Amino acid sequence: MNSPSSFGLSRRKFIGSCCAAVGTTGLLSALAQLRLIGALAEPSPSATTPAGHPDYRALVCLFLAGGNDANNLIVPADAATYATYAKGRGALALPRESLLGLTPHTSDGRAFGLHPATPELRDLFASGKLAVLANVGTLAVPTTKAQFQSKSVPLPNALFSHNDQQVQWQSSLPDSKLFTTGWGGRLADLTNAFNENNTISMSISLAGQNSFQVGKQVTQYAVSHNGAIQPNATGGNLGAIRSKARRELLGTPDENLFATAFAGLTKDAVMDSALLSSILSKEIPFKAEFPKSNLGQQLRMIARLAAVAPSLGLRRQIFFARVGGWDLHDHQVVAGATATGTHAKLLADVSQSLAAFAKATGELGIGDQVTAFTASDFGRTWTTNGDGSDHGWGSHHLIMGGAVKGGDIYGNMPDFVLNGPDDTGRGRWIPTTSVDEYNATLATWFGVKTADLPMILPNLSRFAHPNLGFMA
Repeated sequence: MNSPSSFGLSRRKFIGSCCAAVGTTGLLSALAQLRLIGALAEPSPSATTPAGHPDYRALVCLFLAGGNDANNLIVPADAATYATYAKGRGALALPRESLLGLTPHTSDGRAFGLHPATPELRDLFASGKLAVLANVGTLAVPTTKAQFQSKSVPLPNALFSHNDQQVQWQSSLPDSKLFTTGWGGRLADLTNAFNENNTISMSISLAGQNSFQVGKQVTQYAVSHNGAIQPNATGGNLGAIRSKARRELLGTPDENLFATAFAGLTKDAVMDSALLSSILSKEIPFKAEFPKSNLGQQLRMIARLAAVAPSLGLRRQIFFARVGGWDLHDHQVVAGATATGTHAKLLADVSQSLAAFAKATGELGIGDQVTAFTASDFGRTWTTNGDGSDHGWGSHHLIMGGAVKGGDIYGNMPDFVLNGPDDTGRGRWIPTTSVDEYNATLATWFGVKTADLPMILPNLSRFAHPNLGFMA
């Protein structure tokens, strides 16, 4: 029998090639162990229990890679604030008459509307299934403009950098240079005891390897939107040799925990693909039609995986979906038709895909038990560069599901004044809500006790609002 080396394949090269194949971005620079010993989670007393899904909960992270321009997702609609918006945004400003009006339960006196390409989001908001979280971003500590300018408080590392900010959003460790695990991975480690078996991981990615789901104990499991990933070249004598070599390589300890996490992901995909394929071969249990887009098909598969959770013995699941293309330094809008363009197409895809997902989970009877939420590198500048926008900081995000206290805007909108108290320059808004507070609210709904939240979010004690109130 030939050894792995006879095929010219080293462990390092194999893992590197696999990372390239799944389109890895924002790789963790280093990983160290984080102990989660003796921590217990508890189910929420409001949990619903449809047949086959006792105390089931699922979180779906939808990552908008590249930095979404949320300044054009949620737009000021009252006359005075819109005038400020139109002046500040210039060529990026959407026509006021095109905005889809929102009627939030609470108001700061200003009116807001959604991008005209998102009627489905408008309807979800009106039905109480969608909430907006305003001006959230990475923060080491609460920060004012004066503190930012004087650098008198610690700031997130490498602000405005794609890779760094993606990792910080997904790790919830904005001022650490030694990234350990993702906050979704730590959440999985803490709550995996809810699950009856671990045949298939509770952490499932539809977008390949990611920082969010890297855990110490629970390994992320990669699935494509077509189902379980089947390893290539597994047939015949050569396939058998390669399969054996792959098993030996993936079973070798690695000093780099991130490489180990990826190896575990690949190993699980090889071992469990047949089982999952068999379970997914049954008739699809919902009729909702999803967009044919990559995002639509990712969410469709997530709905199918949530539907078969009882067959997998899972009462908790954490999913990761990703859609790229949001780094719109140019071609953000079409000249003379600002309600169209690349950004409009991306937002329309998100709107239609989330609406289909809400319909599917409703058909499955788990609409109250599945919560989808958006995340992104950062917001964009309020001012335009002429054809698009540049890297910003604070941004607005969406939370959707039957357990969401929707129909409202949470947090604090910026003042939208250039060089004002919220602006670090060009309308890069200082976040008024931290990623930690956002994540803690979701983790609490997922079943984590308040006392155990710091095990998932070590910096949470620096902020005043561990529960933002957008979950029932």
